Amino acid sequence: MSTSNKDYKKKKKAQYEEARTVRKIVLLVLTIAIVIIAAVGFSGYFYVKSALEPVDSSNDKTKKVEIPLGSTVSTIASTLEQADIIKNDTVFRYYVKFKNEQDFKAGEYELSPSMTMDEIINHLKTGTVQEEPVITVTIPEGKTVEEIANIYSKRTSISEEEFLEKVNNQDYVKKLINRYTVLSDNILQEGIKVPLEGYLFAATYNFYKKDPTVEQIVEKMLDKTEEVAVQYKDQFEQYNLSTHEALTMASLVENEATTYDDRQKIAGVFYNRLDKGMPLQTDPTVIYALGEHKEKVNYDHLEVDSPYNTYKYTDLPVGPISNFAENSLKAAVNPYESDNLYFLASSVDGNIYYSKTLEEHNRKKAEHIN
Repeated sequence: MSTSNKDYKKKKKAQYEEARTVRKIVLLVLTIAIVIIAAVGFSGYFYVKSALEPVDSSNDKTKKVEIPLGSTVSTIASTLEQADIIKNDTVFRYYVKFKNEQDFKAGEYELSPSMTMDEIINHLKTGTVQEEPVITVTIPEGKTVEEIANIYSKRTSISEEEFLEKVNNQDYVKKLINRYTVLSDNILQEGIKVPLEGYLFAATYNFYKKDPTVEQIVEKMLDKTEEVAVQYKDQFEQYNLSTHEALTMASLVENEATTYDDRQKIAGVFYNRLDKGMPLQTDPTVIYALGEHKEKVNYDHLEVDSPYNTYKYTDLPVGPISNFAENSLKAAVNPYESDNLYFLASSVDGNIYYSKTLEEHNRKKAEHIN
């Protein structure tokens, strides 16, 4: 046999052995993959099956669970999980969606850990234990935490001082940060006057107990903030905004205009100025920095050294300056596109006028500001 023929046979044998080894490896990998997929599938099945079962079938002791007016399925699920009535809020939400359940009613319910998912759903739909609220408090838009504390002090037994002491308690605020996705360590950064400023949503709140605690009030308001803010999360990212920055922008446009149209236009002006590295120069931030109401901001006020003062510092202020309406948040992530860099509110007719240049702005100022 020639040398070349021997080499050829050796080469073919080596190729055969290599192919055989590859087949073994592929078979092994496929076997492992199938085992993993099967394990994940079985784990997922038993996880969901377990989550659908009662928390404790032997525990018939009921507890009061409050479902606020206007609660979404997400809020209801979170409330039930926190009360240990269901095992998993995500599974509950998908179960409700799968069964096309709806029309849940607000109220205070007596529920137990032994109840099945269907029993809980039926209770929430019948509203048989629904009660009338004992206290109803409306928190308007554009209010600071201090003003909110004052409103609650007039409608509950909680003093303004007690409310403010609690919302400024760092240990309590840190617990809230761990609980709510809308909150972050940004609210504890240096320069922030009140950690929860801007996060206590403007809405009407019902309380089913005569004397709610500060914690119950604050957490009910944060539930609402979270419910609203999560709807705009993708838009925050689209504009490269953290939740904290988006809520800060919303508080600025809230304090500068009353209509959605003007709020969009003003948000557009603010973004244009930020893009050009210009200070926002919005008077409400100066008033907030001063800590007292001013009918008119003068040149001396503009010198206040505060990270909230948008005349002295460029970029957004360190945090929100008040709470806001949902359409202010919507305007903050849906700004009107233009080349405008200036705006002013007329003291003559109350309208807001926009300008592309400082020269144009000054001309309008002379016409519309007394």
